[in-house]
Amino acid sequence: MNRKPTSGAGSLGTHFVDIPEDLPEEEEDEEEEKKTTRKADKADKRLNRLTKVRETRRPPRSLNRQVSLETGFSVLNRESKEKDERSVLPRSGRSFGGFDSANRLGLEGRKGDFSMFKTKASLSKQNSLLPSRKDQKEMEPHERTDGSSGLDESVNRSVPVGRYFAALRGPELDQVKDYEDILLPKNEKWPFLLRFPIGCFGICLGLSSQAVLWRALATSPATRFLHITPYINLGLWLLSVAVLISVSITYILKCIFYFEAVKREYFHPVRVNFFFAPWVVCMFLAIGAPPMLAPKILNPAIWCTFMAPYFFLELKIYGQWLSGGKRRLCKVANPSSHLSVVGNFVGAILASKVGWNEAAKFLWAVGFAHYLVVFVTLYQRLPTSEALPKELHPVYSMFIAAPSAASLAWQTIYDEFDGLSRTCYFIALFLYISLVVRINFFTGFGFSVAWWSYTFPMTTASVATIKYAEQVPSVISKGLALTLSFMSSAMVSVLFISTLLHAFVWRTLFPNDLAIAIAITKRRLVKEKKPFKRGYDIKRWTKQALTKHNSADKDSQV
Repeated sequence: MNRKPTSGAGSLGTHFVDIPEDLPEEEEDEEEEKKTTRKADKADKRLNRLTKVRETRRPPRSLNRQVSLETGFSVLNRESKEKDERSVLPRSGRSFGGFDSANRLGLEGRKGDFSMFKTKASLSKQNSLLPSRKDQKEMEPHERTDGSSGLDESVNRSVPVGRYFAALRGPELDQVKDYEDILLPKNEKWPFLLRFPIGCFGICLGLSSQAVLWRALATSPATRFLHITPYINLGLWLLSVAVLISVSITYILKCIFYFEAVKREYFHPVRVNFFFAPWVVCMFLAIGAPPMLAPKILNPAIWCTFMAPYFFLELKIYGQWLSGGKRRLCKVANPSSHLSVVGNFVGAILASKVGWNEAAKFLWAVGFAHYLVVFVTLYQRLPTSEALPKELHPVYSMFIAAPSAASLAWQTIYDEFDGLSRTCYFIALFLYISLVVRINFFTGFGFSVAWWSYTFPMTTASVATIKYAEQVPSVISKGLALTLSFMSSAMVSVLFISTLLHAFVWRTLFPNDLAIAIAITKRRLVKEKKPFKRGYDIKRWTKQALTKHNSADKDSQV
């Protein structure tokens, strides 16, 4: 009901705003003898209801004067009761991310429903029993009780890279923040393949690089006085091959049965770099093969087999960095990005081993150019890039790997540890020392597969130090080579034992992989917005009017 302004008010030029009233009793109960404080409280409550109605864009309820006060309240209570019934979660299901999260997203959790991440080919028979997309569009919203449309949209859409940084935290962006939603139940154990991450190839990187290290220790003139048996290299090489085969078979099964989960890992800004790891491991195994098993000159087909997949994936990733967009380098750069660079130097070493020096020089040039770009980007931390989480510390050791591998590749190509090779080595040595002195930088988080990121860079720096000791033989250089080799081997041994204990004894190595199950919505869930500015203006105007009225009353009483 609208109130018309009086003639006195109109003559003074005062303009009133029509405010729809929700409760009629507030207009009836206006009395002049009430205290001014109650008037202010009622005005505030009326304005708060006005702003809420405008925010939700619901038409105001018009109540007739003839409706009794009791009847009006009964209508309001019945409407609020229906609203509460609609907002209650079903007791038989689970929310995707926590209490009431599924209802906010328009999705309803189904207990143990992991089929959304299965390969589409394996679901063809199952999908034939489901209603078609046309039928789903014709269905009313309240008839879609299984939330299938929301699930399909959230799973099949490509995940924006910024969504991972906004929703995840942890050593490898593998933990979901408290206010985010996930598509799978948290309180039950997921299938093993869904819990098996691509980061497990980091274990293979650590073991295969150790095989290269112990071959260098057994054959290098700088460490000949140690009389190290080549059988250590043989044992580590066989162990690395066995672990690589096990991890590869497991992840191939994941690709077969849960390809949608693999796609989620590919879009992940950290895990996408571990797709380079299998090919780097294969090249490490070819370089570190025991002398008793491998010929002096390897077959070029080995290099082509291992380097071709790496190169095609490299073209894809580097193209995204160069062309810009949401996955440009300043948006996705993180320490694990060095994995996409290190493979060029490892491939250059292997190309030199098979006798293709020109191909080795080409890969070294490509790797060094992109290493400089990645290094500068990570060092500057451009304002446009997302802040890395505090727990993303183990992969910071990746800073050591690229310059060490570049030093080794240059020495292998030109058969001399010259000025450029030493420059790269000294850069790696300085970064190594700068990370070692910051002990607290690598503490404060639990054990995970990400800890294997320590081993590969440490081992590469140790091999580079051995090559430097060959060129500059001295007590200091040999002592440094032995120290770094002992540290890297000790680290690998500790992590290998810890991995076995967590995997087979405590069974905590593979928790639920929440990073692949984050919900992708069209709009991000945010806190309730504040009332718009106009509402604040009306509220402030009302308070000022009441204050002036109170002061006028006091003056009249005096």
